[in-house]
Amino acid sequence: MNTSIFTVAGPVMIGPSSSHTAGAAKLGRVARQICDHKFDRVEFFLHGSFALTGKGHGTDKALLAGVMGIKEDDARLPESFEIAEKEGLGFSFGEITLENAHENSVRINFYDGDELIVSVEGASIGGGEIVITKIDGYDVKIRGNLTTIFVRQNDKKGVISHVAGLLNEYDINIATMNVSRSAKDEDAMCIVEVDGDIDEELAAKLADYKEIKFVKVIKHL
Repeated sequence: MNTSIFTVAGPVMIGPSSSHTAGAAKLGRVARQICDHKFDRVEFFLHGSFALTGKGHGTDKALLAGVMGIKEDDARLPESFEIAEKEGLGFSFGEITLENAHENSVRINFYDGDELIVSVEGASIGGGEIVITKIDGYDVKIRGNLTTIFVRQNDKKGVISHVAGLLNEYDINIATMNVSRSAKDEDAMCIVEVDGDIDEELAAKLADYKEIKFVKVIKHL
C-alpha cells in the first residue's frame, strides 16, 4: 500500500487544520493549473463542513491563496485577501450543496472579465491530500500527486490509442486513465495520470490530432 507521509504526519502548513487550510490551499493551486488561462475574478462555493466551519479555520484565505499560487507553508497565506486586492483579483464566497460530495468540498469558477473560463470542483480529504472531482461538469479524479494530462476531445474512436501510443513511444508509464463524456458522439474528457514529466514537445504532439480540442498538462505538486 502506498501511504503518503502527509497521511501519517500531516503537512507543514500555516493554519489550524490540514483539511481546511493545507488541503484548501492545494485545491486552489491545482485548480489554478487546470485553468491555465489569465483570470481576473474567482468565485468559491463552499459545501458541507467547508461552508459551516471553513471561515473560522481559514479555508477562505487558503483557497484564495492557492489560486494565486501561494503554498500552504507560505507565511503570506493569512494575508491572501489583502494580496488579492493589491493585485486586482476579484473574489467572492458563497455556499452550495453538491450532490454526493465530500464534506470538505468546493466549486471554484475562474473568470476573465464576464467569460467563465473553467469550473472546477474538488475536496480536501484529510492530511493535506485533495481530489479534483469535476471539471466543467465532467466527472474526473485528480489528486495532484502525479503529472496529469487533461484532454478535451470529440467522443470518437482513435483518441485513446493516439494518447496511449505517444506515451508509449516516449517511454512514459500510464498510472491511471479515466474517460468521461457528456453523451455519445459529443464532447468527452480524458484524464491520464503518468509517472514522469510531460515536456512541451510531447504535449504538442498529443494535441496534434483531429478529434482533440486541447491538451493541458497539470504538474504534480
